[in-house]
Amino acid sequence: MKITAIKTFPVRIPLKPERRMISALGKHDVSEYLVLRVETDAGIEGAGEATVISRWSGETVWSAQSIVDRIFTPLLLGHDPCDIDGVNQIMDKIAQGNWFAKSAIEMACWDIKGKEAGKPVYDLLGGAARSRSIKCRFSMGAYSLERAERRTKELVAAGFTTIKVKVGTDPDDDVARVKMVRETMGPDLELTIDANAGWDAATAIAAMERMEEYNVALFEQPTPRGDFAALAEVRRAIKPEIMADDICFDLADAKECIRNEACDVINVYPGKNGGISKTVAIVEYSAEHGIPCSIGSNLELDIASAAMCHSVIACPNMNIEQYPGDILGPEYHEISVVKNPLQIEGPVITLPEAPGLGIEVDWGVVEANPCS
Repeated sequence: MKITAIKTFPVRIPLKPERRMISALGKHDVSEYLVLRVETDAGIEGAGEATVISRWSGETVWSAQSIVDRIFTPLLLGHDPCDIDGVNQIMDKIAQGNWFAKSAIEMACWDIKGKEAGKPVYDLLGGAARSRSIKCRFSMGAYSLERAERRTKELVAAGFTTIKVKVGTDPDDDVARVKMVRETMGPDLELTIDANAGWDAATAIAAMERMEEYNVALFEQPTPRGDFAALAEVRRAIKPEIMADDICFDLADAKECIRNEACDVINVYPGKNGGISKTVAIVEYSAEHGIPCSIGSNLELDIASAAMCHSVIACPNMNIEQYPGDILGPEYHEISVVKNPLQIEGPVITLPEAPGLGIEVDWGVVEANPCS
C-alpha cells in the first residue's frame, strides 16, 4: 500500500459558552485546528487532527497546514502508511518539533493500518489493558467565584469524582477559587490543580501552603517549561503529588523529569508527544522507572480524542484509575466533525469497537466549517 495524497482542512469550531476555558495560558473560546485525510492506492483512507494552539506548542493551524502540505507530504507520497516507524523517521529527520502536525499524520496512518488489518488501533498496540469506557476528571477554567461554584455543583450532579481547577494566575484569586470549589464539592471528592507553568517555584510553594487545608491531591505543572530543577524543588517542598505536563513533550523530556526526580506522574497524549507511538514509548519508559502516566488534553475534537483513547486502552501504565485524565474535548465543542461522535456521559467517554481509530469523519461538516 502507498500514500497517494494527504489533504488538509483548516477548521474553526467554537466552544460551547459554558465550556470556554481560561487558564494561565489565556482564553480558549474557539478551536482553530487542522483536520487531514491520508489517501492510499488501496482506497483506504485515514483521518488525523492537529489540535494546535500557538501558546502551547508554537504551532498554528496555518503553520501546521504549511508544513504538512509543503514539507511532509512530498516526502511521504509513495511511502507505506502501515510503516509507522518509517513515517515518523521521515518527519523527524526533516523537522524539529511540530508535534501536533506530526501526530495528525501519524494517527491517520494508524487509522489506515487498523482498517487494513480489520482491528482497532489498540489491538495493534498490544491489545486492551482496560475497558473501552474511560472515566475522566473535569478541567475547570480559572473562573470567577460565582461561576466556579455553579460549575462545581453541575459537575458533582453529573457524576464527576475528580475536578481539576486551573490556577497559575493571581495567587489570591486562585486560592479563593480552590477554596470555593472544595467547599462546594465537599470533603470526599478529589480536587487537583493545574498552573500550566504559570508560577515560579517560590510562588507555587507559597500558594500551596495557603491551599493545604483544601486537601489538594495533585499539583499539575506548577513551574515553567524547561525548568526541571524548579519542578523538583516544588515536589520536595509540598505534600500533594506533582504531575509533569507542559514540561514533557518527548521522551528526552520524560527522561529529564525522571532523572531530576521532578514528578510523581507524567501527563502524555499523542498530539503533544508527536504521535501515538511516541506516547507509548514515554509510557513504557516511565513504567520501567516506576513512574505512572495519565492522559492530558488540548481540547481535542473526536479524531484526536479517539487516538487518545486507544493510547489509554492499550497501555497498562496509563494509570487513569488512580490519576484520571482528560479526554472530554468533543463535549466542549458546539459541533462534531464525525458521523459517529464518541459517546460521552458525564465523566465517562467510550470508544467504539471498530477498526482503525473507530470514527468516521463527516467531510461535509469539515468543509462547512473552514478557518479562513
